[in-house]
Amino acid sequence: MLTAMVIVFLAGYLMIALEHPLKINKAGTALLIGTVLWVMYASASPLFIPQVSAEEFAAFLHAFPELGDLSLKEQCTRFVVERQVLDSIGEVGETLVFLVGAMITVELIDTHGGFLFITNYIKTRDKRKLLAMIVTITFFLSAVLDNLTTSIVMVMLIRKLIGDNKERWVFGSLIVIAANSGGAWSPIGDVTTIMLWVKGNISTSATIPHLFLPSLVSALVPLLLAMRLLHGEVTPPAPSGEMEEGASLLQRNLSTRSRFSILVIGILCLLFVPVFKTVTHLPPFMGILMGVSFLWVYTELMYARLPIPEEVKLRVSKVVHRIDGTTLLFFLGILLAVDALRYSGLLADFALWLDHSVGNVYVVNIVIGALSSIVDNVPLVAGAIGMYPVPTEAMVAAAADPAYLANFMQDGVFWQFLAYCAGVGGSMLIIGSAAGVVVMGLERINFIWYLKRISLLALAGYLSGAGVYILQNWLL
Repeated sequence: MLTAMVIVFLAGYLMIALEHPLKINKAGTALLIGTVLWVMYASASPLFIPQVSAEEFAAFLHAFPELGDLSLKEQCTRFVVERQVLDSIGEVGETLVFLVGAMITVELIDTHGGFLFITNYIKTRDKRKLLAMIVTITFFLSAVLDNLTTSIVMVMLIRKLIGDNKERWVFGSLIVIAANSGGAWSPIGDVTTIMLWVKGNISTSATIPHLFLPSLVSALVPLLLAMRLLHGEVTPPAPSGEMEEGASLLQRNLSTRSRFSILVIGILCLLFVPVFKTVTHLPPFMGILMGVSFLWVYTELMYARLPIPEEVKLRVSKVVHRIDGTTLLFFLGILLAVDALRYSGLLADFALWLDHSVGNVYVVNIVIGALSSIVDNVPLVAGAIGMYPVPTEAMVAAAADPAYLANFMQDGVFWQFLAYCAGVGGSMLIIGSAAGVVVMGLERINFIWYLKRISLLALAGYLSGAGVYILQNWLL
């Protein structure tokens, strides 16, 4: 059954890659493989659960002793339905709700002309200079926010600057690379670094100085290579569409102070999310929802004082209709598919095989990074965290190979390099990271186009940054 699940996943992956020739929307394919894989997993759950989830299954049966009279098949089905499916949809739902909140916040800023304060300062139309500016802003912004939110913000920004879709594909692709690279050197910049940080595998004081230069190189190398392929000036956008015309009319009726206040409050709401998580320990989606609610109340109070027609006002209830539901469904399908593979034990088995067959922390992490461009990096990192507990100094001293075990201590080479590889490696394919999936959905970037034009650039940056990290450790 495991082989059949892998075949289904790869077949669906191929259909997503060939979306345009097949004329089948990638969201439909992603949902299909996500649900089919869960059906396959549930039907074969008696084979998987006793081996992969034995402890959780035993705890589940202990909590519900009335299930003891059922057959193993019925027990496993109840475990899948009442525990694993709910856990999976809960984790996926957290990401989707966060994405919805971030998209609403960015759309509110955009429709009220907030980004004009930024785009008006960007005077250059030269493709190379503009790309360098966009990549630089994305790299540093994603370390403060996160790569997912930053990608949404920057895509909305380039829409104000670039009218040609194919030109935006190039800029959007470099945004993905820069966002993933920028998120790798900050403990709050990527979901995987957040996981490692929260679990105590890495710390802020050690992560930033060790990963900043490798991450910078991983973004700089693709930028320099891409700039060699660009010539001339970008094509400015032409306003079109009912919503754009309504937004322009609204912006003409809004004072500069009102538009600027929405920009500032919106950015502060996004910056508030990591602070909210640190202080309350609640999931990030709670923080983004609090920010959306604050913006909602603020805009309602603002409109109550504005003497303009109601049809001109772009309240949240109107702006929310601009959220791209197709992107959300695509994201849902991909994450469900990966979770089914994770519960089957495939990803953990692969990580264990790497450890036994390779045994070199640098090579293992480079392979994990490459694999993260195919499947989501979250279960890969989660599997690594589960496989390698953080040893104490006493455990290292008593080990048969203390030098190797020291790599797994807090801020050890394995965890730092894992943060880099899992974050940056996803850039090699457009669906290899949350940022890539979102940009792909927003800009309708073609999978094959990205594979032909961008993947080698991302690979060059990934390996260059990895080389810098390894060189750092050897020299310092």
